[in-house]
Amino acid sequence: MDSPRHTADRTPLPLDYDYDYDYDVIIAGCGPTGAMLAAELRLHDVRVLVLEREAEPASSVRIVGLHMRSLELMDMRGLLDRVREHGRQRPARGFFAAIDKPVPQGLDSAHAYLLGIPQHVLVDLLEKHAVHLGALVRHGCAVAGLQQDEQGVSVESADGERLRARYFVGCDGGRSTVRKLLGVGFPGEPARNETLMGEMEVAVPQREIAEKTAEVRGVHHRFWLRPVGEGIYSVVVPAAGVGDRRTPPTLDEFRERLRAVAGTDFGVHSPRRLSRFGDATRLAERYRVGRVLLAGDAAHIHPPIGGQGLNLGLQDAFNLGWKLAAQIRGWAPGSLLDSYEAERRPVAEDVLDNTRAQTELLSPEPGPQAVRRLLTELMDVNEVNRRLIEKITAIGIRYDFGEGADPDLLGRRLPDIEVGQGRLHGLLRHARGLLLDRTGRLSVGGWADRVEHLADPTAAVDVPGLLLRPDGHVAWIGDDQQGLDARLSRWFGDPARA
Repeated sequence: MDSPRHTADRTPLPLDYDYDYDYDVIIAGCGPTGAMLAAELRLHDVRVLVLEREAEPASSVRIVGLHMRSLELMDMRGLLDRVREHGRQRPARGFFAAIDKPVPQGLDSAHAYLLGIPQHVLVDLLEKHAVHLGALVRHGCAVAGLQQDEQGVSVESADGERLRARYFVGCDGGRSTVRKLLGVGFPGEPARNETLMGEMEVAVPQREIAEKTAEVRGVHHRFWLRPVGEGIYSVVVPAAGVGDRRTPPTLDEFRERLRAVAGTDFGVHSPRRLSRFGDATRLAERYRVGRVLLAGDAAHIHPPIGGQGLNLGLQDAFNLGWKLAAQIRGWAPGSLLDSYEAERRPVAEDVLDNTRAQTELLSPEPGPQAVRRLLTELMDVNEVNRRLIEKITAIGIRYDFGEGADPDLLGRRLPDIEVGQGRLHGLLRHARGLLLDRTGRLSVGGWADRVEHLADPTAAVDVPGLLLRPDGHVAWIGDDQQGLDARLSRWFGDPARA
């Protein structure tokens, strides 16, 4: 059954559009990345099917953190208020190697905080958002095989159904079936250390827990007991070795490790969720093979320190969604879809490197501890502290557009500035480009079906005009119509003919 038409995108389908495909895009995996990508594609009227291997949503209560850039992206699409209803805010501090310093001055974001939210709640919100826009989601439907040719991708599900799509995206996690079927290498380092993580009740007073935790964390930085509400604690403790991540630890294993590390098991009982994670670090050799692409954990895995993994996947989806939609709708410039890997893979490389560094700083060995003490001292300098927070929260990303016109702004995201119509993010709901024109002399011309034009001399930005991509990154700065037209062509294809 075809999805209902979403009318926000006024771009007509190309004249040679082929309706013989079952779908324009099939996505494997309905986690945060897959659900967000489906919604982004539906904003451009792309027919989307999401295949999710699990028949039922996860019942565990795993708390994840949305960092500043992800909160900004949620705000752009009108999702932030819904997400905040289910989350808990805490200051933007203590992210890098759990070194606790004050919130740095100069963070240029309207959302300079961390939002903790149960992962299953976030996934449910994003899936409902995608379905509301017209995406179809099938649970209990695993991908078993795929073949592609110059025209599209044939997908076989585990129950033998065959489907045909123009493109296919693997958002199916670190053990991605799609990546393996493609034969894409996943080089990196296997896990050397393992950590147990769970949520459970305890049988000792909060004051005793706080005192013991502060004492133990002076030596073991991969240890904490933190209240998460309703008498439940998040418990993290180093494991004795490296086991099979597919086999969750037992409560007795938690008790044993707590006694070994802290000298007490705190009377833990009534577990809600028990899991283990390692510090394996891997990056896919390629993000695209023909008409099949990878996003989220299917493309990169790393230790969870700093809480970057889920955010990295969401931001993959925002980068890929409008580009893949442009390809399907027939107006994408030739290199646009390739820019997804060109932009996002270096970002993943940087995340992998900073998690490697943070992991070393958690080691109780004398050498890493000496480096940790030095960095702790350096982070008293606001610029150092701010740079590390910007790195973890992704607000410091600058895509390399191969131009040096304004390195302080070009390629970077534009914060949620004030404009005559309220706030900037409110103008980006439908994932279209935006020309912010303070001169009143510029025009989007034949790109009006893909790019909004806001003539506003009062906009709170110190440039005459700028062009934003649908993901909020600055693609052009200036006041010259000819230069603007060149950048519109680069990012939004040929102008429409009258």
